[in-house]
Amino acid sequence: MQFNTLIDLLQYRTLNKPEQKTFTFLQDGETETNSLTYQTLEKQAKAIAANLQSLDAKGERVLLLYPPGLELMAGFFGCLYAGAIAIPASIPRPNQPISRLEAIATDAQAKFVLTTTPLLGYLQGRFAENSTLAKMQLLDSNNIIAQNMGVHWQEPTINGDTLAFLQYTSGSTGKPKGVMLSHQNILQNLAMGYEQSATTAESHTVTWLPFSHNTGLVVGMLQPLYGNFPVKIMSPLDFLQKPLRWLTAISRYKATQSLAPNFAYDLVCFQTTPEEREMLDLSSWELAVSGAEPVRAETIDRFASTFAPSGFRRQAFTPGYGMAESVMGISLGLTTEPPVILNIDKSEFTKNQIRVATDESESTQKIVSCGRAGSDEKILIVNPETLTECSSNQVGEIWVSSPSVAQGYWNRPEATVETFQNYLRETNEGPFLRTGDLGFLLNNELFVTGRLKDLIIIRGSNHYPQDIELTVDRSHQALRPSCGAAFSVEVESEEKLVIVQEVQETYLEQLDVEQVVNTIRQAVSQQHQLQVYGILLLKTGTIPKTSSNKIQRHACKAGFLEGSLDVVGKSIYQELDRQEKEKQATLDRKTLLATKPEKRQELLISHLQILISNILQVNPSQLDWEQPLTNMGLDSLTTVELSDILQDSLGTSFKATLIFE
Repeated sequence: MQFNTLIDLLQYRTLNKPEQKTFTFLQDGETETNSLTYQTLEKQAKAIAANLQSLDAKGERVLLLYPPGLELMAGFFGCLYAGAIAIPASIPRPNQPISRLEAIATDAQAKFVLTTTPLLGYLQGRFAENSTLAKMQLLDSNNIIAQNMGVHWQEPTINGDTLAFLQYTSGSTGKPKGVMLSHQNILQNLAMGYEQSATTAESHTVTWLPFSHNTGLVVGMLQPLYGNFPVKIMSPLDFLQKPLRWLTAISRYKATQSLAPNFAYDLVCFQTTPEEREMLDLSSWELAVSGAEPVRAETIDRFASTFAPSGFRRQAFTPGYGMAESVMGISLGLTTEPPVILNIDKSEFTKNQIRVATDESESTQKIVSCGRAGSDEKILIVNPETLTECSSNQVGEIWVSSPSVAQGYWNRPEATVETFQNYLRETNEGPFLRTGDLGFLLNNELFVTGRLKDLIIIRGSNHYPQDIELTVDRSHQALRPSCGAAFSVEVESEEKLVIVQEVQETYLEQLDVEQVVNTIRQAVSQQHQLQVYGILLLKTGTIPKTSSNKIQRHACKAGFLEGSLDVVGKSIYQELDRQEKEKQATLDRKTLLATKPEKRQELLISHLQILISNILQVNPSQLDWEQPLTNMGLDSLTTVELSDILQDSLGTSFKATLIFE
């Protein structure tokens, strides 16, 4: 299917299938309350477009502030039909700061806001609080549609290179950046997704993803329009209140595909009962896409086994990878095969090297493939410092060349060059999009290992925060899954590891903070050979997240440093005071041998405690001396350091590994 613009696409559908009810909204996630045909959608879009044209809005940026439902669709296409640039955004909640919305409006120099009649009064009140937003013109799309202004619509002069919408990134630091997506960027990505997912007119989607973000917009509106198949839409809040609604809708409507982040697949495992699962029939589900956040092997295993009695087939699980800078999708797993999961060597992984292990063991970890590139796309793994292509067993930055790659960032020429216009140093091949994500390619499969800027480097070793977060997830039943963040802070010129983690609501009243933090420290030390400097346990539902439900590690770090997080328990190591630092280990072999035999062990233990405290730079009173040394966060470097000091002071020699035996 060849279309030049999204207007051409909707006009084609309206001409050929005018009465087809493609879009249906499920009130409370269960009851059909509203549907849209292609003809009705275009009629509403033309009415809104005519109104925008009367305001000379061609080329202007228009904020779309709509509640969950179908109404945003007319607002979005109304902008396109007017030649205006749509900006889907989240409605600020009562008592929520409107600084992000102000930043978007300021950056985009937006003049207009499209919304609904019920929201108009609320937004007028909130906008009055802010001098920037107060200048914007609020437009009631319900009232505009009722006036039937579509007869005055004039088709705009646009083409495939015309900007369709700006997707503002939900990054946690700095000002939000507007990704400039043209009509052809979007159509190319839709065509690639159509091919990769083996979509047909018989496909059927269920989605709860918000339209204020590119993934929800593509999955819930643009893909069904492009593929000419029906979609059932529910509010994200209805899903979160009762996750079973998502799978019930898939079962009820015999849906063939649905996309959700990793946490959603965990949520329905944890918050459904065997009796509820018995009522489901998921045998129609052919494409269960997991994307928008790291895909975990244990989630795939858990979901597949939990819902196998409901007819779900593991082969349907299809991890994918994408980002707003390339519309949505970049890679997708093969729909004809189960997910590709590797066991890789942990030690080599910390050195950015990949060595695939044949068997699973304590020295390996699992990593899930995010599929393969599309037919018109090229993915490279590049050393982010030398800008040269990595070998197949090396981790590097993921670079992408594709017709889907956006035009750049709105009004950010320097950021655009830095992100979108990159060339390999040796061959000058390009331009490529620098994703900022780390990964590797193996047998044409893309494995995403983490974010370049989120990488934790402690004592020369690389650690991925999501790996540490997974360890914390598993460590204690009081901790809320997928609601933690790991990051490093600088303490006296040295990077230290910090964990912030939400607690399950049912554990809040009788939370044993000491037990939980000790369990976390032991788990992280055992799995990653890292000492956890600080642990904050947070109240349920308070960890900083983006509006698309991604953990904001940078905001967590800022909250830790500023003391602004909602903490219910904490444990932070105190640094050695000057007196402790000056305490020297004076024990030597002569002194030890001169001590009475029954006192030697006590003296040696005291000596060892002083050495470990000095090496870890932690007050000895905060260390649990009853636990094994393996649980104290001694990595290979500190182990060697401790071994060397002991051997020198005691005038003997032994293997460093003896310390752990």
